[in-house]
Amino acid sequence: MWTSVLGQTGASIPPVTPGILLVFAIVAVALVLFVAEPLPIDIVAVGVLVALVVLEPWTRVDPTTGVSGFSSPATITVLAMFVLSEGIRRSGLINIVGAAVAERFGDSHLKQLLAVLGISGGTAGLINNTPVVAIMIPMVNTISKKTGISPSKLLMPVSFVAMLGGTLTLIGTSTNILASDVSARLIGHPFSMFEFTQLGVLVLVTGTVYIATIGRYLLPERITVDEELIEEFEMAEYLTEVVVREDSPLVGRTVNQVLQDTDLDVDVVQLVRGDQVFSEPLARKEVRPDDVFVIRTDRSSLLELLDAEGLDLAPDAEVTEETLDVEDAAMEPEDDQSLVEVVLSPEASIVGETLETTNFRNRYDATVLAIRRGGQVIHARMDERRLRGGDTLLIQASDDTIRRFGNDRNFVLARELTRPDFRRSRIPVAVGIVLGVVALAALEVMPILISALAGMVAMVATGCVKPTEVYESVDWSVVFLLAGLIPLGVAMERTGGAEWLASVVVVGTAGLAPIVVLGVFYLFTSLITNVVSNNASVVLMIPVAVDTAEAIGAEPFSFVLAVTFAASTALMTPIGYQTNLMVYGPGGYRFGDFIRVGAPLQAILTVVTTLGIVHWWGV
Repeated sequence: MWTSVLGQTGASIPPVTPGILLVFAIVAVALVLFVAEPLPIDIVAVGVLVALVVLEPWTRVDPTTGVSGFSSPATITVLAMFVLSEGIRRSGLINIVGAAVAERFGDSHLKQLLAVLGISGGTAGLINNTPVVAIMIPMVNTISKKTGISPSKLLMPVSFVAMLGGTLTLIGTSTNILASDVSARLIGHPFSMFEFTQLGVLVLVTGTVYIATIGRYLLPERITVDEELIEEFEMAEYLTEVVVREDSPLVGRTVNQVLQDTDLDVDVVQLVRGDQVFSEPLARKEVRPDDVFVIRTDRSSLLELLDAEGLDLAPDAEVTEETLDVEDAAMEPEDDQSLVEVVLSPEASIVGETLETTNFRNRYDATVLAIRRGGQVIHARMDERRLRGGDTLLIQASDDTIRRFGNDRNFVLARELTRPDFRRSRIPVAVGIVLGVVALAALEVMPILISALAGMVAMVATGCVKPTEVYESVDWSVVFLLAGLIPLGVAMERTGGAEWLASVVVVGTAGLAPIVVLGVFYLFTSLITNVVSNNASVVLMIPVAVDTAEAIGAEPFSFVLAVTFAASTALMTPIGYQTNLMVYGPGGYRFGDFIRVGAPLQAILTVVTTLGIVHWWGV
């Protein structure tokens, strides 16, 4: 009742209770941890859950409510959708379409751009946009190699449009599914499958037109396509060849012993012994006189190494990409060595670890030569650097090892378009299952939760996804993030924190038309989602938006939609959304590139989305 009076009379803001203060303090700490990331965000979310339950007398979140997020329809639906997306990914459908695009539209930058945007945006409406972008990265690099167009001109648009494509349907993103759950709890209005598709089409078309016109001129060209990987990663000063002298103290020791005993920043990349060339695994190779090593090190370490370890520079110490790309007739084809870029997925298990703590060299039989983090290339002391999602690793490995990287969801191969293990015969089945899930939910034959679980079972039963791949296909960090944050939204409601914030908004926007307030909510949500999780933005902002709408006599569902759509537009930072992180390294982007390209689009979408909501749902 107080809300309607407040909206009409301009009553003062209600007092702040200890419960509200405590919940706000938990929110503030969580937001700081989300941005700083001293811990993974899913662990932070579980920590929020624990804090809310421990402080139940003030937060009003009992243990049953605290763990309710794990059984929430939103959480279970998102989990099932990951398996459905995996079925499409394993079929190779998107790769086949991508290969056709590379072949057909290789003569025009604009045609390439529109083609990749169409694939990325259209596909993201039906399957999770993270695997879509993972598939698009090598496709874009293949197109770039063929046509000479910098991948920097294509990768950011792919990420942006994949985000916008997620607004086409209920299952487009985990954000939509979570928002539907919160909307059902607060105003009794969950989203239907195509509830906001018309608005999603408007948003997607607006974003595509912007990128194809204004945006493509703002996109930088950070990576030159005609460069070899050695040049692209600025390796000329860090790779050289050395010869082992007969009096060297290294003779008779294994490569692994040599590397363990030295404090210098050095890696052995390759061993040449007469006509034989050896690459990973090198750990057990015994050093002999006249062995030639290709090593990665800096100049000062090289001088110290030559002096202390009985080594000489090789007569021709220049290392080229051909030096490292080894095709030896005496070797099995799968043992041929080559350079390749590997992108670390944001949800990879080794994020936060170092190359040393993960024992990367022995674990993967691959040598990391450099790390590209956005526009920065890291050469020195790489073993001590904590790995981040989106890091691009320049590695040398055998073809067999590279294939293993391609099959590992922790990594995205940046230079390979096809893989031999696609289940192409399952394409019609996988597509049919996804369409069946959508149809059953759209026709209200069964809830999306049940149809998605049925689709998951069907994917396994038909061989589209193997039983052992089910758990690997789920991004468990998202599942735990959702489960941990859902009780936070409940605490905001039960303590009155959402109502208090709504009163502040109402007082602060007194005299403004409801459509302006709606636009303010969209803009504010879109700004905070650039630095915190999009799911966190939805959980925090929808309760406030609903209370504000009720306070000013506006349509609550319109405000729910504004927050939901804004949470899917993290366009101004590489850290705002997983897909931005995934293209950050491969595109060689700088942090400011996202602001330059994304900020104008963010402003345009604020106006377009607000007007679209008012047109179709009123305010």
